[in-house]
Amino acid sequence: MPIFVFPDDPIWNEEADAVEFVVEVGEYRGRVFVTRRVMQGLVGHRPLPDEAVQQVCMNRQVFDRAVENRILDRALDPDANIHLTARDIARAAGRRGKFSEG
Repeated sequence: MPIFVFPDDPIWNEEADAVEFVVEVGEYRGRVFVTRRVMQGLVGHRPLPDEAVQQVCMNRQVFDRAVENRILDRALDPDANIHLTARDIARAAGRRGKFSEG
């Protein structure tokens, strides 16, 4: 049984200008955000919402690993959610350039 569960597909959160998905660890249920600015740094241009969601879906293992690393490091944001940075994602990918493009 996995420790971390990602039960929902990513969606675009217009208010946060970010891709959002849920992570569950035991009783903890938090939201994960990847802002358009972070996505821009990863894909090299300002992605449209659908493209940003698609990039997260295509690279889901990297994003899930980045979330797991933040939780294991006890690096939750003050609101108990996680706002991934480009550094978080690069660390999870193992090195820059391991990010799939559509």
